[in-house]
Amino acid sequence: MANLLRSLIFLMITSVLLTAAKAHGYDLVQLSHIHLGIIVFIYTIFAQAFVMFYFIGVARLVNNINLILHSENNLAELFEEAPEDLSPYQKKVERFVHEADLCKRQTIPWTILMLVLGMIGFLLGAAHDTGMVDKSTHSGVIYGFIVSMGIGFFRQWYYLGKSHKLLRKVKGLFEIPDGQM
Repeated sequence: MANLLRSLIFLMITSVLLTAAKAHGYDLVQLSHIHLGIIVFIYTIFAQAFVMFYFIGVARLVNNINLILHSENNLAELFEEAPEDLSPYQKKVERFVHEADLCKRQTIPWTILMLVLGMIGFLLGAAHDTGMVDKSTHSGVIYGFIVSMGIGFFRQWYYLGKSHKLLRKVKGLFEIPDGQM
């Protein structure tokens, strides 16, 4: 899943840079800058929603496992035969909770910043097209969007790898099948 999400965000950053190149006069595609911007921003929303919910889902899974271990209810969901001493599992899962929360905290704010700046830039582009806003206002917000997207891209790329390894550790510890979350 992490590789699929990495592909989505790589395609996102490439398409945003293609749109910026089209705005600067490079004719790399047949679509106009406006049409390309509409398509790319809708795709950006789609890609960032997937990435955001992946991190939320990983953190939720690990928190649920932690809750099961500490409450000692429904241990059958994790073990075929529950061990007498759960403390080694509890220690490992508490570390996993910390790692999952860290991944979520390091990526979600950049995702939200990208979406907010992209939305404002998109709306200012429409306002510029109708003559209500100067081009420099639209361009400034879009440059901010591109910078936040670049920083967010590298953070998401890194923490997608960390979350993927974390899921492997959790699933290995409790022998959860790969296809199950």
